[in-house]
Amino acid sequence: MFLEQLTLKNYRNYEQGCWQFQNKVNVILGENAQGKTNIMESIYVLSMAKSHRTTNDKDLIRWDKDYAKIEGKVGKKNGPIFLQLTVSKKGKKAKLNYIEQAKLSSYVGHMNVVMFAPEDLNLVKGSPQIRRRFIDMEIGQVSPVYMHELGQYQKVLQQRNQYLKLLQSKKQTDETFLDVLTEQLVELAVKITLKRYEFIELLQTWAKPIHAEISRGHEQLAIHYCPSVDVLDKQQWSRIVEVYNDKFTQIKTKEIERGTTLIGPHRDDLSFTINGKDVQTFGSQGQQRTTALSLKLAEIDLIFSEIGEYPILLLDDVLSELDDFRQTHLLNAIQGKVQTFVTTTSIDGIEHRVVRDADVYEVVSGQMMRR
Repeated sequence: MFLEQLTLKNYRNYEQGCWQFQNKVNVILGENAQGKTNIMESIYVLSMAKSHRTTNDKDLIRWDKDYAKIEGKVGKKNGPIFLQLTVSKKGKKAKLNYIEQAKLSSYVGHMNVVMFAPEDLNLVKGSPQIRRRFIDMEIGQVSPVYMHELGQYQKVLQQRNQYLKLLQSKKQTDETFLDVLTEQLVELAVKITLKRYEFIELLQTWAKPIHAEISRGHEQLAIHYCPSVDVLDKQQWSRIVEVYNDKFTQIKTKEIERGTTLIGPHRDDLSFTINGKDVQTFGSQGQQRTTALSLKLAEIDLIFSEIGEYPILLLDDVLSELDDFRQTHLLNAIQGKVQTFVTTTSIDGIEHRVVRDADVYEVVSGQMMRR
């Protein structure tokens, strides 16, 4: 798949603009704070109906306007599709082929993107929240039902935390409603946990040979899912439910004392090992970056294996963060394979055919022009 046309209105520092793109590498040049990353973000938001940079949708709207609109024409093997997302102070409206979608989960997944930005290099050494977000966003692209279940989990979790706070402050004393919320939370938690296990297994299948190739055969990468409850992916559904219920019973008093939910998918994590050693603790910066690069390249193949089309790759200011060897490997891997958008302040010094053959755009103060 590839993005044929992008139209923006009142998006960040873009008043309006419409651009046509080829199914190849598109380089977006510009100094910092001119709007390069805003273009990348708009493509991501068009795909995922949420930003990778902010949780506040109002940030996407041009400062003196009431709404922002992103439209895209996406070329796919079965013909083009048309996507439209409008963000206002009242919320978001999504249209697929000009028909408004009742749920965002029925919109997400029709255009797939893989974003690789400098903050993704913190995937290994950063907080567990970064790794959970990585898992959730990627599973959501190939499994819209997962995004729906995750949204339901977040709602029940919020209700449960609110009720725990009422029990903590003695404004409520009846624990029956807490038990009802726990039962609902466990059912959703098990679905999310099993889907994450399945995803990590697939991701490892693709990431392991990529990492071995980048490390010239010297390193073996392994990815481990670390749930906050001692469950295994090979266990039966009923057994995992039982483990969750037992754990919630054990920590019930502690949760009321603290006024928050202490276990569940919102507390899970990932870990990575190279040749059996933990990369976060013992890995060099180079190994950590190779691990992040391997994961991102693996996502491309994983999505292709699941949906039969390659996603769109967004490389936001990341080439300058990689040394020549990793940069060359990345560019070789995408050559002639995926439509790619690359933002950078300069292409000087990048001696690679992919960049030489690219379409180049220049951004100045919220205006983007083809060179």
